[in-house]
Amino acid sequence: MSHKNESFDSKKAPEPVGLYPHAKRVGELLFLSGVGPRERGTKIIPGVNLASDGTVASYDITAQCHSVFKNVKNILEDSGSSWGQLVDVTVYLTNMKTDFPIYNKIWAEYFKENPPCRTTVEVNCLPTPIAIELKCIATVNN
Repeated sequence: MSHKNESFDSKKAPEPVGLYPHAKRVGELLFLSGVGPRERGTKIIPGVNLASDGTVASYDITAQCHSVFKNVKNILEDSGSSWGQLVDVTVYLTNMKTDFPIYNKIWAEYFKENPPCRTTVEVNCLPTPIAIELKCIATVNN
């Protein structure tokens, strides 16, 4: 039996910055909204230091990668899926030249076997002062 348009919100992942669910299941596929490294219940972004005017003074892409992967894992698990069921990931980076080699190395640590398909693009900014965001599709167990 397939589910039609079932939405999920994780109590462990950061609150969305707009009107959208963390994930939506259609049949045996789970589509995640864009996931960043913010922590739930706070505006804190691991590895980000903001200047007094709200701009990014410095950031640590390693800390952001680990945090965004943790958030994705929590959403997947709270939606009836798992890390190993990821099939397609689109990665948005704000600084491809500097951050891609670091993120690519961390990605390989998380996906030692059977990695999902992946597309990585550079964007000039994201909705919050983050350097990475993931858009994921996974399968769901019945």
